[in-house]
Amino acid sequence: MAYTVINFKTKKALKEAVANYLNALVKGGEGPAIRCYQPGLGPDLHFYTGKVCLEGPHFPAAHTWYAEAELKDGIVIKVS
Repeated sequence: MAYTVINFKTKKALKEAVANYLNALVKGGEGPAIRCYQPGLGPDLHFYTGKVCLEGPHFPAAHTWYAEAELKDGIVIKVS
């Protein structure tokens, strides 16, 4: 399991942040890219392209949401 660098309290907030980033790209602007990491000995996701499983909010809070995300060059482009 992986976490987002920003500690989203809900899955809805994560989806909104990804949508805002993608909308900013379409309009030619820049928004904050949502990146992920794996704590401990997991692989570096900085340039990863593929799917990962996310959970949140961050430890030590109890995880209340789980999601599958698609990354392109380390940036979340889709959340399901």
